[in-house]
Amino acid sequence: MYQIKRVRILTFNVHGCVGLDFRQSEERIARRIAELAPDLVALQELDLGRARSAGRDQASLIARHLSFESHFHPAMRWKDERYGNAILSRWPIRLRRAAALPSEHAVLFRESRAALWLEISTPAGPLQVINTHLGVGRRERREQTHALVGPDWLGAIPTDTPTLLTGDFNSRPGSEPIALLGRSLVDLVKKNRGRHLRTFPAFWPLLTLDHVFGNARIDVTNIDVPSDWPHALVSDHLPLIVDFEIVDPAVSARAT
Repeated sequence: MYQIKRVRILTFNVHGCVGLDFRQSEERIARRIAELAPDLVALQELDLGRARSAGRDQASLIARHLSFESHFHPAMRWKDERYGNAILSRWPIRLRRAAALPSEHAVLFRESRAALWLEISTPAGPLQVINTHLGVGRRERREQTHALVGPDWLGAIPTDTPTLLTGDFNSRPGSEPIALLGRSLVDLVKKNRGRHLRTFPAFWPLLTLDHVFGNARIDVTNIDVPSDWPHALVSDHLPLIVDFEIVDPAVSARAT
């Protein structure tokens, strides 16, 4: 019997920790995240060892401020420089998979894309979390989404295992990638709010690009996008927060 406990996940494209004032500050990002009190954090667009960010390990700096564990996975590499995504957790983590997604058909803003899958040891039991940042081209996003629902990622997770897929999908509601993911998981924001929440651009959000998907073991209790000026200043995206409970398998079976 699993204990039911509230968990808060925050997904946030931090834009290399560069805000709308063109100031780069890992500490400022970390302070804003801490104010929102998440248990898990999925971050996109982080630097590691890059000249433009003074060689800093941005994921580790943010995690240290929060006293969280973290795992960073680079989507792009240039000699000793890295750029990619991370998952931070207040609870122990175990790496399940970190790998590139298909990016050969990227045309505009060509860059490699990747996904990161960790198992989180929550008080309510193991939770599978996948964080990603998809490309901007329609064809590459379609291929990357097919990879995510395939046997190496979601297809490798038993359907009765608590699972979240989150990140910056560069995809609007109703697009092919979002529809495809909706066949494997539930669009948690749409299901619980009846509408999607806009997260980009931060100063005047017009687009829904950041999403959180989950399966029947995830019971959402609250969803929020903090849009006050301090949060809108620190990146070009707004953070998306989802509060949920991991429910007992018998409960989720009755709900399906």
